[in-house]
Amino acid sequence: MYQQSTATPRELFGVLAAGAIVLLVVHTLGRFVYTPLLPYLIGDGQLTAPEGAAIATWNYFGYLVGAMLAIRWHRVGHIRVLLPAFLTIHVITTLFVTQTDNLTAISASRWLNGVANGVVFVQAPALILEWLVLRNRSSMSGLVYIGVGLGLLVSSGLVTGSADWLEGAARWWPVALASIPLAIWGGRRLYRLEVPDQAPDNDGRVVTTTPLIDRASIPLFLSYGGAGLGYILPMTFLPLLAKLQLEPGHWLLDGTWLIVALFTIPAAWMWNKLGTKLGDIPALKLNFLIQLVGVLAAVLWPGAMGLILCAALVGSTFLGTVLLTQRLGRALHPHQGPRLSAAMVALYGFTQMVGPWLTKQWLDAGGTLLSAFGIGVGALAFGLIFVFFVPRPEAWHARTIQTD
Repeated sequence: MYQQSTATPRELFGVLAAGAIVLLVVHTLGRFVYTPLLPYLIGDGQLTAPEGAAIATWNYFGYLVGAMLAIRWHRVGHIRVLLPAFLTIHVITTLFVTQTDNLTAISASRWLNGVANGVVFVQAPALILEWLVLRNRSSMSGLVYIGVGLGLLVSSGLVTGSADWLEGAARWWPVALASIPLAIWGGRRLYRLEVPDQAPDNDGRVVTTTPLIDRASIPLFLSYGGAGLGYILPMTFLPLLAKLQLEPGHWLLDGTWLIVALFTIPAAWMWNKLGTKLGDIPALKLNFLIQLVGVLAAVLWPGAMGLILCAALVGSTFLGTVLLTQRLGRALHPHQGPRLSAAMVALYGFTQMVGPWLTKQWLDAGGTLLSAFGIGVGALAFGLIFVFFVPRPEAWHARTIQTD
């Protein structure tokens, strides 16, 4: 039996910082840096808008594949091998895109980078959550996502700060060079975490047969799928939409992504706190509502006002959706741990892949990027509805005990 233990504030900070750094590397320097880069790559003539959407789709498809791999290899022993391996793949694939203008090569590299992102984005927070649970600190789990918020600011600075002296494929160099030391430090710190290969129940027994899909998790899965499709459109195309709507030289051409970054930085702390104070389900309802208003603002008020509201409201909420949903999932099924997290991220990844693909089809058919944001509005409304069908974990477990 693995006994619960305590952790010093220094240990807690070190573990959460390592997780935050790892997510910064794969999720912002890997995925989201593409958003502020895309208008520059199109302006350089390396890509067209439909090609840029296609590359984004390949990256998100890789993310889905990575999450599926994490479902299969979800135990702590697997994570200790795969986490450093895929951090290495992230660095290699990012270095590779600095060397080519070939569309097929870029797409393949971004797909593999997405695989690395999917595996690490599942495994690092799941490993840390298990470590925190054993130390009775699970309420702090959401703080690991602060790395994504900080990473958005870092990615914005790396792209805009080098915009005047780099061109085409070379625009990836700052991201690649920044990833190397951060991946090494974060990966080594997480590799040394003391976590049993499988978490025991309260009686010290290892449970492996609890269901992954049931009446409690289905509405949560559906809600999370709507969130993935709803947020990915502004998080992929908001700077490009600004370029289409605003005059050259407008501060929002780079400013939209900066606003997203600034509002994302405190988001993990804020929603972690609100979930603890209000309860994760009420906080998730509020989260969806604010995010829905943000995407709707871009549709209803084209131009600077809509762009600012979308950037601020989506930036301040999307991480909250992730951390609240992941924590709810583990509370409903405490013995699933990393496997449940992987399954949820796989669904999230699938809907994120669908978003850029639908946008490409819409643009190829003559639609506008602004009208494509309506897809996100509908998806977030869908997600919000299903949050109301998610049972409270304590009520669900009480019902389960009564029926046993």
